[in-house]
Amino acid sequence: MSSAHTLRRFKRDGRIVIVGASLAGLRAAEALRGEGFTGSLTMIGDELGEPYDRPPLSKQVLTGWVPAGGTTLPRRCAIDAEWLLGVPADGLDLAADQVRLADGRRIPFDRMLIATGVRARPWPVEAEAALDGVFVVRTREDAEGLQRALAAGPSRVLIIGAGFTGSEIASVCRERGLPVTVAELGPAPLVGGLGAMIGGVAADMQRAHGVDLRCGVRVTQLEGDARGRLRRAHFSDGSTVDADVAVVALGGIRNTEWLRDSGLAVGVWGVACDTGCRAFDVNGLVTDDIFVAGDVARSPHPIYEYRFISLEHWANAVEQAEIAAHNMVSTQADRWPHLSIPAFWSIQFGVNIKSVGVPTYADEVVVAQGSVADRRFVAAYGYQGRVTAAVSFNNAKWLDHYRQLIETAAPFPPPCPTPDQPVDAKPAPVDFPGPTLLAQGATVVVTGHDPGERRVTAMRQGR
Repeated sequence: MSSAHTLRRFKRDGRIVIVGASLAGLRAAEALRGEGFTGSLTMIGDELGEPYDRPPLSKQVLTGWVPAGGTTLPRRCAIDAEWLLGVPADGLDLAADQVRLADGRRIPFDRMLIATGVRARPWPVEAEAALDGVFVVRTREDAEGLQRALAAGPSRVLIIGAGFTGSEIASVCRERGLPVTVAELGPAPLVGGLGAMIGGVAADMQRAHGVDLRCGVRVTQLEGDARGRLRRAHFSDGSTVDADVAVVALGGIRNTEWLRDSGLAVGVWGVACDTGCRAFDVNGLVTDDIFVAGDVARSPHPIYEYRFISLEHWANAVEQAEIAAHNMVSTQADRWPHLSIPAFWSIQFGVNIKSVGVPTYADEVVVAQGSVADRRFVAAYGYQGRVTAAVSFNNAKWLDHYRQLIETAAPFPPPCPTPDQPVDAKPAPVDFPGPTLLAQGATVVVTGHDPGERRVTAMRQGR
């Protein structure tokens, strides 16, 4: 768009397609209308029904406080869109500016937003995943089915994976008084997202609430009975546990397969884009008509040395969607960068866990204030002598202070802002596991720089 006249004409008559009818997609559509876009707006989603909120699915829905049908996202304004729901996108033709749907239809666009998010990683053995009593939690239907199973009073619940989702579900089970076993391949819960020190705190917390926590083991088999119901799980150490409900909480898979032959820079960590949410092509060149937002986006962040970061955060999806919407209908000079510091929260076993920054971008961690024994503290994370993140247990009021330290590249370890600094506080190695566990347990993943070759060829990995 080279002139104000062209922009006005686009805002009046242009065609925008949003692929992904969930939180980021809905908020982007609302922002577009708020920015004065009155042209054609099409929403494409693989699920039927209104966009809904996902965080309550592993929290309030499973406790029975909120019905699964009560998670519909509120509308901030009328968006006057054509909704194409229940049929996923199957391809993207950049030359023709068309999205291909799985039913063969082709939807033309002038600009497009990719907001396809992530899906739950399933149990890898199809026959075992199909056993009655085996669940994942990603969709409204998933949560509704698991809530019914928990309400029926199973003899034991097995949770495979002790990241944030798995730990939250374990907390719900204990709140319901249900026996629960958690199997975690890593050395502790939350270790993929918060490191070994906080992982040790989380492990103590789970065991103190009666969780049968088994770390350093892999579930090798889910065994069913003659009627196809789950009955037993086998572990890599030779032990077994009888359970009639199992929850597979092994992280998410970013929904990028439909873009494999599109010519965009896509991979297991998402769709690469710049801070203005414009997608990169396979050569690392920025596109001007394709934008990305939400869990599926992977963008560089100046505070983290322009490393590419993949986020699975509610607030990030909203903020990035609004940035993308603004930039889709603005001139180059008026576009905004998405530079927000990531923030995340989780409630487990009566403890409010919140983070700011990117804990996985760190080499040291220190308890900066409070008491680990009391489950009321703040841990600061540092990388090469500067503060990069902070995590609080029941002490979130100080996170804005640590946000300012991150934004100003304050030295690590930071001085304590209150008199409750532990007398023996010393930085320790943060000790994150390898990439496989990071994919399962982290909410923020630093994925490094894209290749610097002048031209590249996209290659599919063999299975």
